[in-house]
Amino acid sequence: MNYAESVRFLYSLGNEVQTAKLGLDRIERLLGALGNPERGCRWVHVAGTNGKGSTSAMIEAGLRRAGLRTGLYTSPHLVEPVERIQVSGEPVSHALFAATFSEVHDVAERMLESGDLELHPTYFETVTAMAFLFFARSNLDIGVLEVGLGGRLDATNVVTPALCVITPIAMDHEIFLGDSIPKIAREKAGILKPGVPAVFAEQKPEAERLLMEHAAGPVTFSRDWPISHLQVEARGSRFRLRDIEIVCPLAGEHQVENARTAAIALEQLGVSAAGIADTRWPGRLELVSEQPEIILDGAHNIAGTYALARYIRRFYDGRKIWIVYGVMRDKSVAEMAGLLFPLAARVILTRPDNSRALEPERISAVPATVTHNVAEAVALSRQAPKDAVVFITGSLFVVGEARALLVQ
Repeated sequence: MNYAESVRFLYSLGNEVQTAKLGLDRIERLLGALGNPERGCRWVHVAGTNGKGSTSAMIEAGLRRAGLRTGLYTSPHLVEPVERIQVSGEPVSHALFAATFSEVHDVAERMLESGDLELHPTYFETVTAMAFLFFARSNLDIGVLEVGLGGRLDATNVVTPALCVITPIAMDHEIFLGDSIPKIAREKAGILKPGVPAVFAEQKPEAERLLMEHAAGPVTFSRDWPISHLQVEARGSRFRLRDIEIVCPLAGEHQVENARTAAIALEQLGVSAAGIADTRWPGRLELVSEQPEIILDGAHNIAGTYALARYIRRFYDGRKIWIVYGVMRDKSVAEMAGLLFPLAARVILTRPDNSRALEPERISAVPATVTHNVAEAVALSRQAPKDAVVFITGSLFVVGEARALLVQ
């Protein structure tokens, strides 16, 4: 299959969250048939609810600055699936993505025919196997793996890493992970392995208790590395961590804790944290237009929405705020809208091209402009007055579609 055909087949497997089948049996069988490409590489495994992608990107940037050949596996993508699999900061090419997909898919089909698999691997399992296969052939020094969903039964949880990292745990994906912080923390704690060191970001007390119950190796708490000389600006932050100067180019107060956690992880790996300054993580408080000022942010759950609201109040107080908003049906829409919409002079509601998207008419906002696709919403946002700032948010799917239109 070529690239377009491989992507179409992956999408035909269904939405990776909606059709998730948590469990390691199928991915372990598939990887075994592929020669266990997940073995033989040094890994950093990152779980959490918020900030795990940003933290993974910061760790990878630090390792790459140190001269190591790095791999980075993240999800979801913003614009296209190749973004998920990166080597030395560059996404896999379309041609190699298609070739690797064909290899994994052919093995899966043979296993289905022989009865070694009952169902084709899911979207996420397939891409995870592709990532391991691609990384195994890329002569990595170290790879950073972001957990897709949960931890204990996530397809990435087939490795014995050099280091585990758990970012802040909050409510999200309750239908899969449980309806309380302790239940969700138990799933995240599933990545912890006997003898493997771990770094824990600041946690709610009930989450920390669960993590410590499951800790099976030495643990470093981010709070034991005090922050001083903190400067938080609209486009990033800088601070000192013990005697280390940290420059974080990602916007938002919440990124300070992510940067601290990443810096500690890098120190644990024997690498300088200076490379955090090289981090690029699109779609998270990302400025993509100056006139009008347009900022993309994938605030797709309660904690992320709180962080976005804090950011708006801190850096854009007194400015005219426009919010372009689209969200998935399985989210706490009323609560998130209640945090953001009172800050806005104008709300534009939309929906991404996704079967899980909530119809904009069902999003509570009075008054609001309703659009039926992201392109229409982006076109309206470009008409914002020069003194306004536009935030496009609510779902990473909305952000991804908007970014493809706004960033050429």
